Amino acid sequence: MFLAWRDLKVGRARFVLVGVVIALVALLTTLLSGLATGLVDDGISGLRGLPLTHLALQPGAESSFSRSTLTDENLGPWEAADDVDVAPLGVSFFNAKTTSGDTLDLALFGTPPGSFLAPRAEAQAALGGPAGVVLSDTFRDEGVEVGDRITIAGPDVELPVLGFTYTGSYGHVDIAFTSLETWQRLVYGDNADGRFSAIAIRDHGADLAAIDREAGTATETKAHAYAGSPGYAAETATMALIRGFLLVISALIVGAFFMVWTVQRTRQIGLMKALGASSWYVVRDALGQLAVVLVAATALGTAVGVGLGQLAGADVPFSLQTGPVLTSAVVLVVLGMAGALVAIRRITSVDPLIALGAEH
Repeated sequence: MFLAWRDLKVGRARFVLVGVVIALVALLTTLLSGLATGLVDDGISGLRGLPLTHLALQPGAESSFSRSTLTDENLGPWEAADDVDVAPLGVSFFNAKTTSGDTLDLALFGTPPGSFLAPRAEAQAALGGPAGVVLSDTFRDEGVEVGDRITIAGPDVELPVLGFTYTGSYGHVDIAFTSLETWQRLVYGDNADGRFSAIAIRDHGADLAAIDREAGTATETKAHAYAGSPGYAAETATMALIRGFLLVISALIVGAFFMVWTVQRTRQIGLMKALGASSWYVVRDALGQLAVVLVAATALGTAVGVGLGQLAGADVPFSLQTGPVLTSAVVLVVLGMAGALVAIRRITSVDPLIALGAEH
């Protein structure tokens, strides 16, 4: 690495230039990673926080609550099964207005009293008492208080606010909880006929496939059900595509730089070979030089990205997690090194006679 360190010092301007480009790519990749994670959290955090392992929906619903309608006939076999806790669950989106005229967007989840989805005593009391809603903590910031009455647009039903809790969001809309009976009245009026969206399941080793066949439902894991959140699949695919393009662009930039740098060092490489250096020694020297630039620039760009991410406000769905950030940084370094491999053949094919001024 002696010559590699010497080149880094002598040609620091060009190495700083390519390092800045790599750092910018690492910065953008880190910010996109935080934005992608934040969008996912904003879309499914409420569903992810529910104490369930599976969801049973209408066959063909494709993980979407809005496409699924079940009845007590579907629920019966699940309630009779062993090694499984179940609860009917209704999910719909509503607009509501406060007495002051402010509009609230709600992802309203309905579940019956005694449901394992509401394990706390105060939650059970809210579900079993007079009709009302328990709102997400975020609505406190909008001036809503316990005891206020909100009007659900559409059915134009007025309900009191029974309390607040951390509920997360679904489909980028804050979740509110109510009893299943109240949810059915809001969605179906007086013609509910026992209908609801899905069956929440907490599995303890039951044969879910056999119960599915008997109940006429389609069961999927909670993680698989995330895809039913509005915009979830498109958002994650878009962010993954953008990050992929950034990483590929970075590999091309590094490969182009390394190729040009190799051409400029052709006589130096020829001299090293004329003095007895093997091709492997020259390749190792060049790749070690590039690895230093890649790791340093990626670390700098990632660190700046993490710092800027801490400044993101509450209005931006941004969340940095160690795993995705480190994975993006490692992939960036690996692809950068892979991009440099395009110049390896040229390094190994340099003739030592070049160092003696012979035509090549």
